[in-house]
Amino acid sequence: MGTGDKARHAAEDAAGKAKEAAGRATDDEKLEREGRTDQKKASLKKAGENVKDAFRG
Repeated sequence: MGTGDKARHAAEDAAGKAKEAAGRATDDEKLEREGRTDQKKASLKKAGENVKDAFRG
């Protein structure tokens, strides 16, 4: 996995965590749900890159 991909996925995860925290703080369930979804997407992308790396190595 490239360094740029790692940084991009980490940024997506961090943004999701921030969104979830903001939703929790403002009692906005939709924003909180979006944050969790963003985190899950980032995790799936990381897993996909790890699979690619396993086949390359």
